[in-house]
Amino acid sequence: QVQLVESGGGLVQPGGSLRLSCAASGSIFSIYLMGWYRQAPGKQRELVARITSGGSTNYADSVKGRFPISRDNAKNTVYLQMNSLKPEDTAVYYCNAFKAPDGYWGQGTQVTVSS
Repeated sequence: QVQLVESGGGLVQPGGSLRLSCAASGSIFSIYLMGWYRQAPGKQRELVARITSGGSTNYADSVKGRFPISRDNAKNTVYLQMNSLKPEDTAVYYCNAFKAPDGYWGQGTQVTVSS
């Protein structure tokens, strides 16, 4: 079992930055594939970025170059640094931990990009 708690969301103006954090507990964090997903109103949940236990990353095209993902295995935490934010980045952002066959979700944190 893994428990995930996201933090760092909020309201930001276009072009601004936010850093999301996801703190994990309950299992061996370092072995999990960690990811950030988002869901905007009326849309399906989509992958934003993910990072393997070894540090390899991949990103949605819409955030490449703007949202670096990182992890600190000593702190059981994964981060999403969100730069150059756009109104279309507005969504609830969810942290995910995956190791086949199990997957876990956090409760989500709202990010709103608006002037």
